[in-house]
Amino acid sequence: METLTLTTPALLFSAISLLLLAYTNRFLAIAALVRNLHARYKENPSNMLLGQIANLKKRINLIRSMQIYGLASLLLCVFCMFLVYIEWQLIAEVIFGIALVLLIISLAISIWEINISVKALNLHISDLEETSHL
Repeated sequence: METLTLTTPALLFSAISLLLLAYTNRFLAIAALVRNLHARYKENPSNMLLGQIANLKKRINLIRSMQIYGLASLLLCVFCMFLVYIEWQLIAEVIFGIALVLLIISLAISIWEINISVKALNLHISDLEETSHL
C-alpha cells in the first residue's frame, strides 16, 4: 500500500459534507411531515395516520443513525490527518480504514431508509389507484 498523505482523508470531506446535508434535508422534511400528521391526528384520530407516523418515526431513527455514522467517519478522517501529520502512518491507515467502514455503514442505512420511503409511497399510490380507478 502506498503511503497515506494528508490529502487522502481530506478528499472525503466534501463527499461526507454533501451526504450530511442531504441527510439533514431528509430529516427536516420528515420532521415537517410528522408535525403535519400530528396536527391532523389531533383533529381527526385515525389508524392510518398513526401508521404513517410510526413509519416516519422509524425513518427518523434511521436518518439519525446515518448522520451519526457519517459524522463519526468525518471525525476519524480529521483524526487520521492528524496522525499523518505526526507521522504515525500505520495507525493513520487503520483509522482511515475505520472511517471508510463507517461511511459504508452510513450509506447502507441510507439505502434501507430509501427503501422504506419508496414502500410508503407505493402504498399511497396503490390506494390512489384503487379509489380513482386509474
